[in-house]
Amino acid sequence: MTRIIITGSKGRMGQALLSCAAHIPELAVVGTVDQGDDLAAVIGKADVVIDFSFHNATPGVAELCARNKKAIVIGTTGHSKAEKAEIEKRKTEIPMVMATNFSTGVNTLFWLTRKAAEILGPAFDLEVVEMHHRLKKDAPSGTATTLLEILGDVRKLQLEESLRHGRHGLVGERTQNEIGNHAIRGGDVVGDHTVIFANNGERVELTHKASSRDTFANGALRAAQWLVKQKPGLYDMQDVLGLK
Repeated sequence: MTRIIITGSKGRMGQALLSCAAHIPELAVVGTVDQGDDLAAVIGKADVVIDFSFHNATPGVAELCARNKKAIVIGTTGHSKAEKAEIEKRKTEIPMVMATNFSTGVNTLFWLTRKAAEILGPAFDLEVVEMHHRLKKDAPSGTATTLLEILGDVRKLQLEESLRHGRHGLVGERTQNEIGNHAIRGGDVVGDHTVIFANNGERVELTHKASSRDTFANGALRAAQWLVKQKPGLYDMQDVLGLK
């Protein structure tokens, strides 16, 4: 039995986690924490904390987990460089899974994107398009950011120099080292992501569309069950799924 605490329990993902966990006999939710609640008061009951609170709260959650030797699954996105550094320094003390997306399908998209970029080579122009619901606060999405990082890694490009967030006005011809990103917001879209590889005469598109947050919740719960058996370190869903 894996005992979990969910932070951000009143949010969309928190509610999805609670719903999905109720159908997994090997899991027990021993605590729910949201804004104003005291995680320190209940953390002793858990084997692992699943954090879907907010990006600026995660460093404190990770520090508390490290102090209490509890594993942590991190699902928040939009971290600043300072926040990310503060989180990642806990990897020597506790096992951590940090992922921009916990969906099995999206992590397959990550794997396919890397392979396609390697196979197709530099002749293909690269663009990433993502769409989410009107209430999403950050852009690009964490998933889109991971896709852009994969493309930049394969092409050996510095994203700070190569990334184009949309285009407006007289921007000139597209350069070979350019990677485009386009964020669309509207309605109740859970999450759509498309990676476009475009060349003269042909185009390859890899697309994932999520219609329910349950796919993310089940992935995070799977990660929690896997993580409690691991040594201290920083892992992602590629590790959980055995894709590395």
